[in-house]
Amino acid sequence: MKSYIITVNGTAYDVTVEETDGSTAAPAAAPKAAPKAAPKAAAKPAAAAGAGSIQVKAGAAGKVVKIEASVGTAVKKGDSVIIIEAMKMEIPVVAPEDGTVASVDCKIGDAIEGGAVLATLN
Repeated sequence: MKSYIITVNGTAYDVTVEETDGSTAAPAAAPKAAPKAAPKAAAKPAAAAGAGSIQVKAGAAGKVVKIEASVGTAVKKGDSVIIIEAMKMEIPVVAPEDGTVASVDCKIGDAIEGGAVLATLN
């Protein structure tokens, strides 16, 4: 199986593709995986909502490898806040606008989903 992240109109979707020999047994496993991912993504924004009003979201699923800005750090739009690794590439997660880091809602080594709130700004 291979996992891909597909972005449609700015919304990232995690897609798992399995190559088969024509059997149809695999689709039963796909719906089971999707509901498990949805609660994790829903729980993080709820927890982060109180800390800051501006959400810093992951553009892709991956693993957190570096946290570049700590709570209280002033950041400008486009500054790197978190670095994630996806498909052996390091991808910066940047501040969507100017602000001060109010919370960092992940730690190094966390596996994250695309669209997950990783930090918030004020």
